[in-house]
Amino acid sequence: MKEYKLFIDGEWVSSSTETILDDINPATGEVWGRVHQASADDLERAIAAAYRARESWGNTLANEREAILLRAADELQKRIPEVAEVLIDEAGSTFGKAMFEASFVVNLLRSAAGECRRITGETIPSDSPGVFSMSVRRPLGVIAGIAPFNFPFLLATKKVALALAAGNTFILKPATYTPVTGLKIAEIFEAAGLPKGVLNVVPVQGSVLGNKFVADPRVRMITFTGSTEVGRELSAEAGKHFKRITLELGGKSPLIVLKDADVDYAVNAAAFGIFLHQGQVCMANSRLIVEAPIFDAFCDKLTTKISGFKVGDPHDPHTVIGPLIDRKQCAVLDRHVADAVAKGAKLLHGGKSDGAFYQPTILAGVTPDMVVFREESFGPAVSVIRAADSEEALRLANDSCYGLSSGLITNDLQKAFDLSLRLEAGMVHINDASIMDEPHVPFGGIKDSGMGREGGHHSMDEMTELKWITVQMGQRQFPF
Repeated sequence: MKEYKLFIDGEWVSSSTETILDDINPATGEVWGRVHQASADDLERAIAAAYRARESWGNTLANEREAILLRAADELQKRIPEVAEVLIDEAGSTFGKAMFEASFVVNLLRSAAGECRRITGETIPSDSPGVFSMSVRRPLGVIAGIAPFNFPFLLATKKVALALAAGNTFILKPATYTPVTGLKIAEIFEAAGLPKGVLNVVPVQGSVLGNKFVADPRVRMITFTGSTEVGRELSAEAGKHFKRITLELGGKSPLIVLKDADVDYAVNAAAFGIFLHQGQVCMANSRLIVEAPIFDAFCDKLTTKISGFKVGDPHDPHTVIGPLIDRKQCAVLDRHVADAVAKGAKLLHGGKSDGAFYQPTILAGVTPDMVVFREESFGPAVSVIRAADSEEALRLANDSCYGLSSGLITNDLQKAFDLSLRLEAGMVHINDASIMDEPHVPFGGIKDSGMGREGGHHSMDEMTELKWITVQMGQRQFPF
């Protein structure tokens, strides 16, 4: 059985306390790897290494940073099957999702490489005579990232690659469930020739990490993807230290289907948007809000479609529904289903589990008083909600503390743009599912779904300091 060490200051090192935990395959429940866990001393070494490297890396020429990111992309291209296998065994990704995620990151790295040359300031007209005024962007220094388990390779690499492109050094804490995926990022950048100390990857238990990243003044920024509860705590602590933070948190994303939509297309979009990776996606369209005239037909067609989904071995390319990362989540789904049915919803399909595998589940006639309307299920369960018209659909969509992503299916372009501007979400996808991402877009949400944006030049803005510089040409005349 393979053992994985920490990556600190360009070296693979053992835990200073010799703490090693089992890494569990969620599909089988078996141990498939053992991972060293960072101690408080190991965290200090990682922060110190990143802090030492910050100045030299921050002054590295843009074309040199670009070359390393492009070499990392080429290295990953060769290792896509290897990374996909880790995503299947460690994260419970289905074969198709794992291959997509690994391939997406190749493009992400190349996109981040391009950002190295696009970190720009501006010249500013001055009201003072003889003054040349400009703004420049400079790296923050050390950034710490905390990644989630659902798209662990994609979302962690996005944080790492964009921070490096901006000239920052980085400390990555992979998700507790998926530490090896984070360590694969270190392997790829090591092979690409990244200087020592620029990237450090430290699997660590929350009880050991505590507020170390937030409280340490050497760490200038936290970038976090995870639950709203943890994000709220991090934000509060970061505020105490005036620390920059970006948060991509939970969601209860709506997909509005209006009466003029192609029902078959809408069903395909809805199924993809909720059942990808077993619904363990913050953008998942877990609330399907359907106009009354097509409600029944939509429910019938969606039930027929998912009844053919294969549930089981994630290595099988035909599997649609793989395991949940933790079988304890099945109890949460059971609670949501039971509450909805007790309050009048109709269970059209699923509602049962076998180990970590939960059947794709449809609840029709869900209303705002039901728990499943409000809370993230983070599993393969979807609510279908009837709306009298487009205005009620909009009201139901906005009736949530979350505001991450959303979708809207209609052939009425005027209505589509009108509703998209009024949807309370950081992202709106017209005639598509709510799940969508590209490396260069402003990814992020509003309300309890977080703050800040990740992707392209938007990350360059988040991960750099804007500085104003003036040059006095000739001698200024002072009043005294």
